[in-house]
Amino acid sequence: MMKLNSLILLFVVLISFLEGSQCGNLSKNFYKKTCKDAETIIKQTTEKHVASNPAVPARLLRMHFHDCFVRGCDGSVLLNSTNNNAEKDAIPNQTLLGFDVIDDIKEQVEKKCPGVVSCADILALAARDSVSYSFKKSMWEVLTGRRDGKVSQMSEALQNIPAPFFNFTQLKQNFASKGLTVHDLVVLSGGHTIGVGHCTGFNNRLYNFTGKGDQDPSLDKDYAKMLKTKCPPNDQKTTVQMDPGSALKFDTSYYNVVLNNKGLFTSDATLLTNKIARKTVSELVEESDFFTEFSQSMKRMGAIEVLTGTAGEIRKKCWAVNS
Repeated sequence: MMKLNSLILLFVVLISFLEGSQCGNLSKNFYKKTCKDAETIIKQTTEKHVASNPAVPARLLRMHFHDCFVRGCDGSVLLNSTNNNAEKDAIPNQTLLGFDVIDDIKEQVEKKCPGVVSCADILALAARDSVSYSFKKSMWEVLTGRRDGKVSQMSEALQNIPAPFFNFTQLKQNFASKGLTVHDLVVLSGGHTIGVGHCTGFNNRLYNFTGKGDQDPSLDKDYAKMLKTKCPPNDQKTTVQMDPGSALKFDTSYYNVVLNNKGLFTSDATLLTNKIARKTVSELVEESDFFTEFSQSMKRMGAIEVLTGTAGEIRKKCWAVNS
């Protein structure tokens, strides 16, 4: 009987391990038998775009984030509006760039393996591969097996994508609704180490923070003065680097920026208003720690509400559902 119980325990442990390693129904080398060159094609095509435009990593990382926070990582952010207003037409997504990159990758994959690889997986892999390009190695693991969603609604993007003016409580609640922790919140905020932000995302901090024509007192005064030279009131088009002087380099300087009260958005600055979050910001200044933690948080984010098995579909074009 003891031997039988031991075998049962071993079986339970093994099943738990396998489930944990697959992160839901996603798995390693999902396309090994159906399209063995898929990940290589995605990587090579992504790298071609990054080589010609170093802004691509920030664009694809942001797109992947915005996709996962609405209906999960199902590629719904890629869909064009038809009879309804799709996610990409929502205000938070109107500044997304890089759709042409995803379309090109999809075209290359379809030539090799038509109707096999999902747009959701392409976006997840391309985001990883674009950031990894300068490191010459994969910076985090991407499990695959996602399928594409058939629904994309502008209203849901507005409801689910965290806004740049959110305070800590709002951010914490938003991330928790996706199964992510405060630690994940701080770690994933580190994605702001690359890319630019529009003046519209922080102009209130410069000119009308409490509705009385005042400036956000938590923002470094000299930095605020500089930002005002770039972003006049009501500026709709200008962008500034989120990580000044290092906006094309994926590193930990973002956390130093935040600690020096130069976080661009309210959502950056508010990380210092919570004891646990502030401690994490201080710890992530160490590059090795940040890379390790970012890898884990990206893996968790990439598994949010994924469609697998027979759910959803494999789109022929990333911008339209199959007819």
